[in-house]
Amino acid sequence: MSELGLRRAAGALGAFISGVGLADVAASDRVYAQVRDALNQHEVLFFRGQNTAPEVFAAFAKCFGEILDHPAYAKTEQSDAVQILESTPEHPSKIELWHSDMTFMAQPPSYTLLQGQIIPAIGGDTLWASATAAFANLSKNMQELLAPLTAVHDFAHGFAESLAEPGGAERLAPAIAANPPVEHPLVRTHPETGARSIYVNRLFTTRIKELSALESQHLLEFLYRHVVTDEHTVRLSWAPGTVAIWDNRSTQHKPVNDFFPQHRKMHRVTLCGDRPR
Repeated sequence: MSELGLRRAAGALGAFISGVGLADVAASDRVYAQVRDALNQHEVLFFRGQNTAPEVFAAFAKCFGEILDHPAYAKTEQSDAVQILESTPEHPSKIELWHSDMTFMAQPPSYTLLQGQIIPAIGGDTLWASATAAFANLSKNMQELLAPLTAVHDFAHGFAESLAEPGGAERLAPAIAANPPVEHPLVRTHPETGARSIYVNRLFTTRIKELSALESQHLLEFLYRHVVTDEHTVRLSWAPGTVAIWDNRSTQHKPVNDFFPQHRKMHRVTLCGDRPR
């Protein structure tokens, strides 16, 4: 087995891993520890040329935590841990906003993994932003203002477009009942690194609890824009077999939906997380 290689992808976050594959990480505690350290440092890691079966992809993912199911997505025949994300001309992707996955949960996911399957010839990139770098680049006074605040996250807010569709309210009623609005600290402390990050996102956050409606609206808009400033981001152009794993606790991401009417298919695994602190 080759030695792990690492090449930074951007100034704020992101790195390409080479020299080892998904199966190597699952088979070696030493390699896994190296990859985990790199993930803590760079927040999102990219592996090229990982044309592996869903079982291998799932085994790699399970090194990093317990599988979190998502009933809204179909699963692969080979592994029910691996979800299928697919965008076609008949059923195009609807998610276009910057977000961290499923922050409407009391214990949102720790990591998300994607593996490219069918990639458009042009377009279909994904962007990530470091909410850690975004917090670090605020003034001390702004950091102190944000630290004690609490934000509300809501499933219904994130799925407003689906709820507005014919039959959408009825179809999503069980999910809404199971996911009432939750409160998370606006500044989250990473449980492994101790780094602080801005923990609000445009898709699921509705307001800041301690502020008036107008104050909340304006401060959230500033934070949404600040987190995704170009200097805080990295962009990945996909290829079949490319794998990305990222830390939902300290990053946001956004698909670039510029590839229609082309076909895009990805495999995804999401991992259980802890309550934000």
